[in-house]
Amino acid sequence: MRSDVIKTGADRAPARAMLRATGMDDAALKKPLVAVVHTWSDVSPCNLNLRDLAQQAAAGIRAAGGTPVEFNTIAVTDGIAMGTPGMRYSLVSREVITDSIEAAVEGHCLDAMVLLCGCDKTIPAAAMAMARLDIPSVALYGGTIAHGKHDGRSITVQQVFEAVGTHGAGKIDDAELKRVECDACHGAGACGGQFTANTMAMVLTALGLSPLGFNDIPATHPDKPGAAYRCGELVMQCLKSDRRPSSLLTRTAFANAARLVAATAGSTNAVLHLLAIAREAGVAWSLEDFEPASAHTPVIADLLPGGRYTAVELFDAGGTARVAQELIAAGMLEDAPTVTGRSLFAEADAAPRVPNQRVVHPVQSPLKPRGGYLILYGNLAPDGCVLKIPGKGGQFAGRARVFESEEDAFAAVQGDRIQAGDVMVIRNEGPAGGPGMREMLGVTAALIGRGLGNDVALITDGRFSGATHGFMVGHIAPEAARGGPIALLRDGDAIVIDAAQRELRTTADLPSRRAAWQPPKPKVARGVLAKFARLVGSASDGATTQLK
Repeated sequence: MRSDVIKTGADRAPARAMLRATGMDDAALKKPLVAVVHTWSDVSPCNLNLRDLAQQAAAGIRAAGGTPVEFNTIAVTDGIAMGTPGMRYSLVSREVITDSIEAAVEGHCLDAMVLLCGCDKTIPAAAMAMARLDIPSVALYGGTIAHGKHDGRSITVQQVFEAVGTHGAGKIDDAELKRVECDACHGAGACGGQFTANTMAMVLTALGLSPLGFNDIPATHPDKPGAAYRCGELVMQCLKSDRRPSSLLTRTAFANAARLVAATAGSTNAVLHLLAIAREAGVAWSLEDFEPASAHTPVIADLLPGGRYTAVELFDAGGTARVAQELIAAGMLEDAPTVTGRSLFAEADAAPRVPNQRVVHPVQSPLKPRGGYLILYGNLAPDGCVLKIPGKGGQFAGRARVFESEEDAFAAVQGDRIQAGDVMVIRNEGPAGGPGMREMLGVTAALIGRGLGNDVALITDGRFSGATHGFMVGHIAPEAARGGPIALLRDGDAIVIDAAQRELRTTADLPSRRAAWQPPKPKVARGVLAKFARLVGSASDGATTQLK
């Protein structure tokens, strides 16, 4: 056992003495030491149930012959930090969580681990840590929040953000905004549409790191504790069989994950995070690899933000298994091993099919003919960017309205200074320039709330929330702070977003402006943001801080 190095032999008596102080006896010390790592916090609903699930996972480990060792790491909640300086810490937290899991588990030479994760960055961080450490591991998502009800319809936090724009336009009053705010979120769980958390939970399943169906169980559902207990048992099976993440994280697994994201019109953040996970796993996977996955996969799940249903309703309709079943039947997924020891196809075949559900459509009658995202290049994005495909149209042409920060752009929207036909350009919000590559949900939701979702486009070197919809281009690389062409745009420049040609372009004479450009002064001089800004790579490579 790896843990023998800290607990076996006469010279390890001091370590054993300290372990005994935690309640371990001779029997416990002889067993494998298994980490139970979670991101519990009571600052938001997203991770609120993870400490309870950790106890269940620990019980499963004990029952299967292991000794659990519990660790807690941090979380930054996007829904709370969105639109504030705190959002700069969101993507940074993905790296911090990954590093802290490595430090805790490797620092104690533990034998295996169960990882319990809740909101947006904790999920890819769990996968990145699994790939980096490559010890027997199982991941479990804490689950989606139950949707609220407002005037008889299901709502999530997405509708609260959009209501802010509607309120700013004078279409609803303070009392109605308060009603929406109070109706949206109830109890534990992460944001309830196919936003980043639920998208990445599906990615964990597609990569084989979580058992099929477990992540779909809502946070407050009575079956969730049993799923955590089973993960504790399962990690001991993985340890006995020496089943490691490296045996699961293949190009096939990444292609399957990209197709599931496309088929559910999931968050474009999945592009960034899958690149980062692949980098940790040493799997050759590039930004361009996402394009065929989306181009040849139709949208078949009718989910928020662009559709009608929530993650709870997807669970009731059969969850990830139902999406996988439809794609498998159409020959759009490849079989691959999973953490259970059974293949993805075997797991999907064993899952029940819910009759008469309306959330997941057959591939033969899709909601949209191609997946929910598209990879663009062009003279504004030589290294690529991601278009979240809108509900209408494949091209948008307009004049640039340039903003140096998200706050300035939001103020312009709320101040009624944005008009139909504008292309909002928000720059210096990239991984290094932000620093932290903030999400722009406040701006995009305000546009939707004002009825401008189909009439105004937005391009940025920052990111979008999974709750964003409309004509939006993010992850532009190179970013402005590192001299990307977006840094050279001026108000009034013509910009074209062309889905058919896969281009983001301008007719402005950018080369003539290059000589006058100076890199902006770093916004932060010390602390974790400054370190991140110095170390972080391009969004086109996952925006990780891994050294070359």
